[in-house]
Amino acid sequence: MRKIILFILLIPYLSLSQDINEIFSKKGEVNFSFKYKNKQQLNELSKIISIDHKTNAHTAYAYANKKEFTEFLKQNIEYTIIKKEILNFDNHAKNNWNYYPTYMEYVQMMEAFADSFPNICKLHSLGTLNSGREILIVQISDNVGQKENEPSFLYTSSMHGDELAGYVLTLRLIDKLLNSYGNNNHLTNLVNEIDIWINPLANPDGAYAGGNQNVWSATRYNANWVDLNRNYPDPEDGPHPDGNQWQDETLLFMGLADTIDFTISANMHGGVEVCNYPWDTWSNITADDNWWQYVSNEYADSCQANSGNGYFNYLNDGITNGHDWYEVDGGRQDYMNYFKHCRELTLELSDDKTPNPNDLPSLWDANYPSFINYIEQSLHGIRGIITDSITGFPIKAKVEIINHDTDSSHVYSSLPIGNYHRYLYQGNYNLTFSKNGYHSKTINSTILNNNTTTLDVQLKPINTTSIIEQENKEELIQEIDILGRKNTKENNIILKTTKEGKLIKEIIIE
Repeated sequence: MRKIILFILLIPYLSLSQDINEIFSKKGEVNFSFKYKNKQQLNELSKIISIDHKTNAHTAYAYANKKEFTEFLKQNIEYTIIKKEILNFDNHAKNNWNYYPTYMEYVQMMEAFADSFPNICKLHSLGTLNSGREILIVQISDNVGQKENEPSFLYTSSMHGDELAGYVLTLRLIDKLLNSYGNNNHLTNLVNEIDIWINPLANPDGAYAGGNQNVWSATRYNANWVDLNRNYPDPEDGPHPDGNQWQDETLLFMGLADTIDFTISANMHGGVEVCNYPWDTWSNITADDNWWQYVSNEYADSCQANSGNGYFNYLNDGITNGHDWYEVDGGRQDYMNYFKHCRELTLELSDDKTPNPNDLPSLWDANYPSFINYIEQSLHGIRGIITDSITGFPIKAKVEIINHDTDSSHVYSSLPIGNYHRYLYQGNYNLTFSKNGYHSKTINSTILNNNTTTLDVQLKPINTTSIIEQENKEELIQEIDILGRKNTKENNIILKTTKEGKLIKEIIIE
C-alpha cells in the first residue's frame, strides 16, 4: 500500500520532467508557462524563476536558466515549453526608423551623435563585455561634461535583450533632441536645463545573441544566462537576491549610478503595455504613491491620446504598482529608488517583445510626447542649493519630510553644486534639512503639480570651527597662491595641509 501511494505521488514529476540537457542543448534559457494557484504561490516562485510580464490572473509565463528550471521542476507543477518564434523582418525598406540596426550600425550611430553635435552630446563607454560589445550611453546637455545646477535624468532600454521596442525608440529620441536643439524652443530648454543620459541597449549580448548582424535570435538573459533585472541589490532580500554574483552589466550601471546622482529615470521593457511604479519587492506603499500614480497616469494617458484604440491600457488603465502585479526581487527599479534615492519606474512599451519593425514608427508616435513629459518632470517639485551659512560653500545634506518619508524616500543634495531635487504630489510640506556638524532647519513649502518651487537653504555649523575639505584640489591650490600661502585669520580662513597631505580650509567662526 505504501509503495502504491509513493508511485502515484511521483507520476506528475516523472511525466513532466523532460531531459534537462535536451531542453538546454541549444541555449541557456527556456521560456515556459504554467497555471498557478494564487498570488502567494506566484511570489514564492518568483524567487526561483523569472516571472514574465505576460503573466495574467490565471497563467504565469516565465524564463529560467538550467539551475532555475531544475529548482522549478522540484515544485511538481505542470508546465508548457514555449517555442521561440522565428523572426526575420529583413526584407523591407529601411526608412523612418522602422528597422533594428546591426550591432556595428548601433555603435556607429552612437559615435555619429557625439561627432555631429560635440557641443551638446558626449558619448561614454561604461565598459566592454567579454564579447567585445560595449555598454554605450550618450550625455546631452548645453554644457555637456560640466557639473551644473541641473537634475540628471536617465533613460535606459533593453536590459532584457529580447525586449527591443525601446532600443530603437531611444535612438530616435537622441536624434530628435539633438537635431531639434536651437530649432525647437521646448526641446532646447530641456537640453539647457537638464543633464540627460540615454542608454538604448543595456544588454547587447542578449540582443545580439545570434550574432552582430541582427536581433532575430535575441535572448532575455545575458551571455552568462543571468536575468539582469533580478541581479541588483534588493531592499528586502539583500545584495544577491538571485544567488548570482553581480554581472558585468550590473556593475557598470551601479558604477554609473555611483558617479552621477540621477534624480529621475526609467528603464524600458516589452511584453505588455503598462507603466510599472515601485515597489516590486514588497507590498509597502511608497511615501510618494500619489506622485507615482500622477506621473504614471500622465505617461499612460498621453500614450492613449496619441495612438489607436487599445494601446497602453493594460491592468489599471495603463499603470500598476509593481508588487500588486507580481513580486520581483533584485530589480533595477527598486535598486535605484531605495539605494540611490532616484525616482525610477519601468516602462513596458509593446505587447510584442520584439515588435515588427514596421510598427516602430507608430510606437514612436504614441510614446514620444510621454518621453518628453517624463523628462520634464525632473524640473518640477521642490529644488534648491544647500550651502554652509558661514562660507557659502555647497554641502551634501539630507532632505527629509518628517512623518512622510519612509523606505529611503528622502534625498540628498549633490556636490559639487549642493543642489537637491525633491519630487512631490501637490500639497504643503515641512522639509527638514540636516547634516552632521550643522544645525538642522525645517522649512514649510507648497508645491503644485507640474510646477517648480525653488528653496535655497543655508545650514549653520554647530562647532566654532568648521573644517571644509575642497573636492577640487586644483581650485584650492589656486586659492592658496592667491592668499600668499599664509594664514589669513583676518579673513577667518586658515589654510592647512594635514599629515596625510590633504589640503583643507579651517573656517574660524567668531
